[in-house]
Amino acid sequence: MLRPIDNYFLQKEEPFKSCLQFLRQHILAMDSDITEAWKYGMPMYCIHGKMFCYLWVHKKYNQPYIGIVEGNKLDHPDLLTEKRARMKILLVDAEKDIPVKKIDLILRAAIRLYK
Repeated sequence: MLRPIDNYFLQKEEPFKSCLQFLRQHILAMDSDITEAWKYGMPMYCIHGKMFCYLWVHKKYNQPYIGIVEGNKLDHPDLLTEKRARMKILLVDAEKDIPVKKIDLILRAAIRLYK
């Protein structure tokens, strides 16, 4: 039987499925302290047990995104606040090449907040 977190990724349609699966593996490979958990009905990535980021699909923009839990402490022009007080999101266009360098820059800055 599949775990809910694995089922989340498998149930997505392409190109979201491939994009989200790449982001999942990429986030986990960024730092040995990052772990994956199923919280609030979504894939959540934690550092030392503290929520760090999550993956979701934006309903309005119909694009996958990385939600940065402490996003309010980061300043990057591509991070969107919307109506969130603490979190910011980075939209990822599943139809285009994934901006790995941009993602790495933002996630490394976020990781430093936990170290």
